[in-house]
Amino acid sequence: MAAKTKSVMIVTGEASGDLHGANLVKAMLKSDETINFAGMGGEEMGSAGVELLFDAAKVSVVGVAEVISHLPDIFKAQKVLKKYLAKSRPDLLIIIDLPDFNLLLAKFAKSLGIKVFYYICPQVWAWRSGRVKTIRERVDTVGVILPFEESFLRERGVVANYVGHPLLDTVHVTQTRAEFLEHHGIPQERRCVGLLPGSRKKEVASLLPTFLAAARKLQEKNNERLSFLVPLASTINEQELLSHGVEVYSTDLDIHIIRGDRYSLMAACECVVAASGTVTLELALLDIPMVVTYRLSPLTYRLGRLLIKLEHFSLVNLIAGKEVVPELLQDEVQPEAIADFLQSFLFQTDKRAKVLDGLAKVRAKMGTEGASERAAQLALHMLQ
Repeated sequence: MAAKTKSVMIVTGEASGDLHGANLVKAMLKSDETINFAGMGGEEMGSAGVELLFDAAKVSVVGVAEVISHLPDIFKAQKVLKKYLAKSRPDLLIIIDLPDFNLLLAKFAKSLGIKVFYYICPQVWAWRSGRVKTIRERVDTVGVILPFEESFLRERGVVANYVGHPLLDTVHVTQTRAEFLEHHGIPQERRCVGLLPGSRKKEVASLLPTFLAAARKLQEKNNERLSFLVPLASTINEQELLSHGVEVYSTDLDIHIIRGDRYSLMAACECVVAASGTVTLELALLDIPMVVTYRLSPLTYRLGRLLIKLEHFSLVNLIAGKEVVPELLQDEVQPEAIADFLQSFLFQTDKRAKVLDGLAKVRAKMGTEGASERAAQLALHMLQ
């Protein structure tokens, strides 16, 4: 009798999680090409062979006020995924980040006797550490991506295994700077500055106009012409970027919207202003000085101040344990402040060198390549 085909549900809600999930799926299929995958993700997971039951972009939000406005989509996603779990009874549920959503789904899966693997779990060591108990109760195994996370969770009764950071497998530049600039019609001698407002619609609406205003101030400070590069995330369409200021500012700034090859874009930049998130680690791996920003709704921010007791909010500084790159939070996110930091990265060699030294030390703490394969082995072991 032929062996029963294994089935896996895999769920994420972030652009970065979509990429890491796709790489995990590919790594698992290398060992067993008969596994069937279904779940929630984006273009990357769909291309890797996952049957998409719900579009991750519809639930990719941050903040209390933002979550409230997206509750209908969040409830619908939970309903669709729970229905699939109950009907199809997959052999394994893999959840990636998105803790509040995914831990609800994990509880339901456990009630059905389905094993749960959490890949890239929430930063419980940084805030809301009470979630450790929830993870211990609802998750069978956790694949952690930072070295100190393994001991932190194991000391609290969670089965955790360090697999390394998946970005080390994915952050690779495919074009030289000269090739990238030529491809996009940018003069070879031009200094490029990246404007990275995030992959969520709310982030882009909140941050991109400020980034563009900062770009104008930076250009006004310099006689030489600068080029400003804006990546087009898979969760955003070009019209949204245009409507949030690109079209208006393009009349006097050299702005390029770039689709795809985000790492060649980053590597072509001398410095960047970015929304806080995974992108800051990507930039660190590519040696790009950055200004990190974070802006939430006033309600979310006030609640966050009560819950989070951290000296830093960017992943780069959290891993470093000190300020390696400047952070601007909430009302500090102002065009003049951003422009001043970018100006220093462009023209003050001592400040640039200090940041690059700090980024090198962060990279050293992130481990070695092979995270997707190691995580895949954990998941495959759970399927046996």
